[in-house]
Formats: sequence, structure tokens, C-alpha cells
Amino acid sequence: MDITEGLSGVGLDFYTNALNSVTGSSSTSRTGEDNSFSTVLNSAMQLVQETDTLSQEAEKAALDFTLGNTESTHELTVAQQKAYLSLQYTVAVKNAFLDAYREIMQIQV
Repeated sequence: MDITEGLSGVGLDFYTNALNSVTGSSSTSRTGEDNSFSTVLNSAMQLVQETDTLSQEAEKAALDFTLGNTESTHELTVAQQKAYLSLQYTVAVKNAFLDAYREIMQIQV
């Protein structure tokens, strides 16, 4: 089963962008080795910033609609759905990080 099977539209875009940012950019450390943790952490931080931006845009769209500056319920719904999907994806990434951390902590040396 493909992980992208249930994703479409904005969710698929977020997944694709996150995957490309993790696999596409290769930063190297002083020793020349791949510094993948730094890359994953930077990608996660960018995801959080993008989620915050989309949330602020959704709040602004709701405020504009409430004040009567716009009458387009479509734009309001789209902004809210983008923020919602972004938040769900961010929570899923956080949960994956926590699961990985728990597994690492259970490794016996």
C-alpha cells in the first residue's frame, strides 16, 4: 500500500514538499558525511512555520468574512482547509518523531 494513496490536493503537496526537502537537499558536515538529522530538523521547522502561516491566513480570511470585507465563502473554506490539513500533517510528523525517539530510547546497549 502506497503512503500517498489517501492523500490528494494540498495534503499530497505538503507530503511531496516535505519529502523533497528531506531527500533533495543534502547538507554535509565538516567530515563530509551526510548530516541527515539537521536536514530533517530543518524540514520539520519549516513545516511548523508553514502551518503557522496558513493558520494566520485562515484567521484573517475568517475575520474578513465576519467584517463583510469579502463575501466569498469559498475562499474562507479553502483557507481553513489548508490550515487544517497542514496542522494534521504537522501532528503526524511530530508523532512519527516521538515514535522514533521512543524506539531509540528502548534500544539496549
